[in-house]
Amino acid sequence: MTANPQQLAAPSRRESREPNRAAVRPKTSDLPRPSERWLRWFTAYTRWYVARHFHAVRLLGVAPAPPPPEIPLVVYLNHPSWWDPLLCLLARAAFFAERRSFAPIEAAMLARYRFFARLGFFGIESDSTRGAARFLRAAETIMRAPNAALWLTPQGRFCDARQRPAGFKPGLGHLAARLERAVFLPLALEITYWEERTPEALLHFGRPVEVSRQTPRLPAAWTACLEAALEKAQEALASAALRRDPAEFQVLLRGAAGVGGGYDLWRRLRAAWRGETFTPEHGRK
Repeated sequence: MTANPQQLAAPSRRESREPNRAAVRPKTSDLPRPSERWLRWFTAYTRWYVARHFHAVRLLGVAPAPPPPEIPLVVYLNHPSWWDPLLCLLARAAFFAERRSFAPIEAAMLARYRFFARLGFFGIESDSTRGAARFLRAAETIMRAPNAALWLTPQGRFCDARQRPAGFKPGLGHLAARLERAVFLPLALEITYWEERTPEALLHFGRPVEVSRQTPRLPAAWTACLEAALEKAQEALASAALRRDPAEFQVLLRGAAGVGGGYDLWRRLRAAWRGETFTPEHGRK
C-alpha cells in the first residue's frame, strides 16, 4: 500500500507544465563512487561509536521490502540531531546493503572531509538557486543508475522531532515531479531517554509512496503528500516512545548500559555475593 497522492488537489493547466530540463546534467564521472571497502570500515566504526553513546538503536515495526533493483529508492527523514547520518548508515547496512547509496552534503563540508565522497556523499550549495538546480540534476542522474538509493533530509536543518508541520524545502517535491518512476520511503527518527544513563535511538519506516508518470502531480502537491507520509510515521513513533515498551521494537544495535564506576562495581559484587547474574541495565532488577 502507498500513500494516495490522488487526494491532493489537481493542478491547473498552467501549473501542469513539465519542469524545465534544459540545464546540462552532471556527468556520471562527476558523482561520487562509493567504495565498498570504505563503507564496510566506516559502518564498523559507526557501530562501535554509536554503541558507546546509546543504550540501543531500535526499530519500531519492520522495514518494508525494498523495491526491485530497477526502481530507484529515495529514503527521506526528519532531521532531529547530529546523529542522523550515522543512524542512516546503520539502517542502510541492515536493510539496503545491496543498494548503492548516495546523499547530499554541503559543498564546503565535503571540501573539508573529502573521504565522505567515498561513502556516497556529493556536494551541494543548499542556499542558492544554482545549488538547488545542481541537486536536482545530480539526483536525477543517480536515480537513473541501477539499484540506487538516495538519502535526504528535506527539512534542510535541525528540527525537533515534534515539529508540525515538518516544514520541507521544495527540493523533494520537485524531484518527485521529475522522476519517471521511484519509491519514496519516509523514515522517522527520534532520540529519547528511557531508564538508562544513555539514550535510545528510535527509528520507524512509514508507508512507501510510489511515484510514476501514471500519478503526475505538481512539485508542491508532491511535497505535501510526502510531508504528510513522514508526519504520520513520526506520530506513530512518538506514541511508541511515550509507551516505553521495548517489546514493540526490534533491536538493531545494543550499546552502553548501567551507570558505571563505583556504583556498578558495588552492584556487581552484591550480585556475586548473592549468586545472582549481574545485569548492568538500570531498568532491570
